[in-house]
Amino acid sequence: MQRPRFLPDNMTLLLLGVVLIASFFPARGTVAEVFEQLSVWMIALLFFMHGAKLSREAVISGLTHWRLHLVVLLVTFVAFPVLGLLLKPALLPIMTPDLYVGILFLCMLPSTVQSSIAFTSVARGNISAAVCSASASNLLGIFITPLLVSLLLKTQGEGHSSMDAIFNIVLQLLLPFVLGQLARPFLQAWITRHAQVLKMVDQSSILLVVFVAFSAAVVQGLWAQVPKMMLLSILGVSAVMLALIMGLTMFVSRRLGFSKEDEITIVFCGSKKSLASGVPMAKVLFSSGSVGMVLLPLMLFHQLQLMVCAVLAQRYAKR
Repeated sequence: MQRPRFLPDNMTLLLLGVVLIASFFPARGTVAEVFEQLSVWMIALLFFMHGAKLSREAVISGLTHWRLHLVVLLVTFVAFPVLGLLLKPALLPIMTPDLYVGILFLCMLPSTVQSSIAFTSVARGNISAAVCSASASNLLGIFITPLLVSLLLKTQGEGHSSMDAIFNIVLQLLLPFVLGQLARPFLQAWITRHAQVLKMVDQSSILLVVFVAFSAAVVQGLWAQVPKMMLLSILGVSAVMLALIMGLTMFVSRRLGFSKEDEITIVFCGSKKSLASGVPMAKVLFSSGSVGMVLLPLMLFHQLQLMVCAVLAQRYAKR
């Protein structure tokens, strides 16, 4: 039986389920502490497996497209944050300060890896460049995102010291990633045979962190602070941001004379924001009581970008 198009993807349904469970049965006390420690190890395992799965050959083959990668990085780490700042006067009257921090935080995140490559492939774009660009975005994001958080959020008291944040992220994310790359020659065959199991590890790591974050937020009164109309406002803001960035990436890629294949890569890598990187980064960069609120805009944007990119990829594929 074919899946109805209006249904969200499985990961989004699982995320919604986890948020509902955390809303009615939040982890407290010792249970919350155990889940907190478990989430740290699960995140380390997640990035270790990302490192082990990433093909060096595919990255090297895409390195020659430096102009493409520069455009993607500028959109990801410059255009997006500038847009978030420009929208501040319009957003603060319709949402809480923590939710605006969440909007600005998602603007500072790196691109996705798996979905950017998948949509580029469906749309018949430059796949090797997409692998390189999305991977570079994630690795550079380990350093750039905490610096941006420190620079842009310091006046709101949310950002930690940039050097402390970078050290924590390097320890929790980059070090496992590098160890995974070093272990790739020994694990490559096993990874290929157990791709579905590793996908479950990816998803369960994110789900656990989301459960821990939302449990802490619910205990501190998250849903009393976020009425339904505010959720609709966040979704509307996400749609406007996504439309503006996609329009910008298309315009810039055509003005600079990129091929249609390269344009596809720029659009899908430049307009995406990574839930897989954003969840653990938020856990490191923000206090436990505010993580759930900060992650809410990212979760809504994540679902919206998947639905829009799925439609756009099909349109590109029919060109």
